[in-house]
This record gives sequence, C-alpha cells and structure tokens, in this order.
Amino acid sequence: MASVLKDFLDQPATTRPGEELPLPALESFLLQHFSCSKGPLTAAQFPSGHSNLTYLVRLGDREMVLRRPPFGSQVKTAHDMGREYRVLSKLHAAYPPAPRVLLYCDDLSILGAPFYVMERLRGVILRKDPPDALNFTPEIARRLSGSFIDNLARLHSLDYEAIGLGDLGKPQGYLHRQVRGWIERYHASRTHDLKEVEKIFVWLNQRIPAASEAALIHNDYKYDNLVLDPADITRVVGVLDWEMSTIGDPLSDLGTALAYWVDAEDPEELQGIRSCPSNYPGSLTRAQLAERYARITGRDVSSMAFYLAFARFKVAVIYQQIYYRYQQGLTQDPRFAALPEKVRALVRASLQTIESGSI
Repeated sequence: MASVLKDFLDQPATTRPGEELPLPALESFLLQHFSCSKGPLTAAQFPSGHSNLTYLVRLGDREMVLRRPPFGSQVKTAHDMGREYRVLSKLHAAYPPAPRVLLYCDDLSILGAPFYVMERLRGVILRKDPPDALNFTPEIARRLSGSFIDNLARLHSLDYEAIGLGDLGKPQGYLHRQVRGWIERYHASRTHDLKEVEKIFVWLNQRIPAASEAALIHNDYKYDNLVLDPADITRVVGVLDWEMSTIGDPLSDLGTALAYWVDAEDPEELQGIRSCPSNYPGSLTRAQLAERYARITGRDVSSMAFYLAFARFKVAVIYQQIYYRYQQGLTQDPRFAALPEKVRALVRASLQTIESGSI
C-alpha cells in the first residue's frame, strides 16, 4: 500500500504570483539559526490552503515548512503567528499529531510579516475525491471516518492546564462571544445580501446552550487538515492549521467538523461544495459521528443542531472574509472567485438545520 500511496503525498507547487518569499533575506536569517545547513534556499508553495500561507523551504538538504499570514489580511487575531507557534511548541509533546515547530520570527524586515518554521509532516492528505489508485473502499472509508472522530475526541481529552495552555482562551462566555463575533465579522466582510442571514442571527442569539466543559479545541478540524499514514490511510499521523485553536466548548469543535462533512443523502447544493470524501460508501454520517463522539467522551450531544447551524454559518463567514480580500484585490488566487457559491450554500444549510432541528 505504501508504495502506491507515495505518489499521493501532499506536494508543493510553484508559488502563486504575488505570494513569493524574499529568498535572499530569508536564507540569511535561516542560516543564522541552522548553521549546519548549507544553501542555496529554495521555496515552493502548498497550493490548497485558503488562509495562512504555507511553503516548503529547502535549505540545502534540510526541508522545513514555513507559515505566514495571507497578504492583505486585516483580521490580525485570525493570523497570529506567535500564538500559533506557542500552541504547537507546548502541544507536540502531549499530542504528537501536532507538528513540531522549530523557529519563530517577528522581525518584519525578513518577510514583511511574522512567520514560523516547523518540521515537515509527510503523508497523504485527502481532498474532495481520492485518486482511483488509493482504492478507497467502504471498509477504508468506515475506518477512516471512525479515526477522524476518535482523534478529535483524543484532542478534547487533553489536560490543557498541564500542557501549559491554560491561558490560551477564556472559556467563560465562549459561545456568546463566538456568536456575537462571527456575526460582526459577517457584517464587516459582506459583499452580497443574503435573506437567510437575519433569521440565522436571531435564532442563534436566542438558542445559545449551556456550554460543555471546556477543552483545547482546534476550530478547523476537517479531512484536509489531517495527515494520514501512507502505509495505512485510516491512521491519523498529523493535524495541521492550528491558527484558530483555543480553549472553548468542545461541541463547537465537533460542530465545525460536521459543518464540513457532507452526507451521501445531502441535497445537491451541498454536494456541489463538498471538499472531502465524506459521502463515499462506508463513511459514517454526521449523526453517527456525533453518536460515536458522545460514546467516547460522555458528553451530551443533544444540542448538536445549534452547534451545526452555528458552525455552518461560521464557515460561511470564513469563506466570505477570504472572498472580500479577493474582491478588494488583496489576493490574486483565482480559486477565491467561486467562494460566494460556498457562502450561499452554507448559509442556506445553516437555516435548514435550524428549521429541521436535525443534523
């Protein structure tokens, strides 16, 4: 299996125009900290992310991954490189799927923005449809979707105080702040009038449940943020993109995971924006994922309709913020032109969850 899957390891590509790294300044900086490595420095870009920019940099024979904020972003709290570096520097020892970080830099003279570098995690990252050669059987789909939710439950079981991340967030009042904050972000980045939004605002504000016991949460947990073992793609070996992690309600983290999960029976509009193979035969459904999570953690998931409705709205706002930057000419990534379609589909799906009361 591993020999087949090696062709599907996540690979970087040519850097997008306007997102190039200033290699001479970066090479000089890295050589000060990795003196055993010899240049020249080369860089390529991992092309699939929508938020922080991720590059593979090679300093001689040493490979590292570099993360920096997107160009033109004004949402500073969502792209705090120092915070993300601190989380990973504490987390890796207790939770090995978190990448091991190597170096943080807040000297703006190097890249024009803070950044950090970390070890490269090698493995398979699944996106919308697995290549035929992966032989994504119903048994593999079932086992992988089980591993997907088991790994999230494992994260939520960590003693974040013992790890040294007790001051990462403020769990008291977390859900109220989240609902208010994402509504404000929507207004700040709005480019289209969507009639469903006002109904969602009213319902969310009126239905905020009592928060579950606080946990360390990822806040963007989905298939394409997982690195899978090439020898067994049902085994999670890495979790990427920790920029939104905090201490908060773990059911909101589960809700976000379910917001990205499209069931086989979902309407065509949701099928059209699917980003992972969650609808393939054998995959657990959203309801089955929630039930499995409840069995493992003992948490009450009876309010998951609220968490899913809110998460779908939140993900819609994330896409809306990215599209707003694209419309303003602050990023040239052509993928972003189609984001309004995803925003509309997710907003309608949020309202559908509200009206049905079901996940």
